[in-house]
Amino acid sequence: MTYDVSAARSYISQTWTDEITPALVDYIKVPALSPSFDADWEANGHLRKVIDLAREWIDRQPVEGMTVSVHEIEGRTPVLLVEVAPFGGASSTGTVILYGHLDKQPEMTGWREDLGPWKPVIEGTRLYGRGGADDGYAAFASITAIAAIQCAGGSHGRCVLLIEASEESGSPDLPAHVEMLADWLGSVDLVVCLDSGCATFDTMWLTSSLRGLVAGTIKIDVVEEGI
Repeated sequence: MTYDVSAARSYISQTWTDEITPALVDYIKVPALSPSFDADWEANGHLRKVIDLAREWIDRQPVEGMTVSVHEIEGRTPVLLVEVAPFGGASSTGTVILYGHLDKQPEMTGWREDLGPWKPVIEGTRLYGRGGADDGYAAFASITAIAAIQCAGGSHGRCVLLIEASEESGSPDLPAHVEMLADWLGSVDLVVCLDSGCATFDTMWLTSSLRGLVAGTIKIDVVEEGI
């Protein structure tokens, strides 16, 4: 089914300006450090706060067939789940997973004098602050893309949004959630990972907007005695 591309672009542009940017400003203010950098993450409540922030925003969006929940496992970081039923006559078989995370890296040093990790600052079209681009935007962008397709007269299959809170620690909590959710996730046809690279050589990966990262295997030979 075709859809009105101009209408979709207009919807996305307006939503990004009017709703997503203000939400990201609020998100940046929360020091939601990943568990590796905040041993008391559960007591501090920052990760739960950003999960709730995203959930409340998503609940307000005009997406037909959407259900929102938080999956919890004792002692592990929560996962935000959104399920959107097939729309516009699309097939009811198969699932597309849209992945992102809401935990953040530590403050680090080197901020400009008038900037800071928990201080959102907008200059022109850029928003400065920790986590807005990695990876706070993912939940908002995913839902907005689905809403744009619907409002533009398009169609989509079953979509599942999976937003975790331990990625910056190596995602130690994610496998446990996925294992428990396996039956609910069902048959997955495609994973759209809004924060990734090419992880293996035996699977097809389409990656855009890489940030100049280089991965390699380095072998170093050193002498074992003085020369």
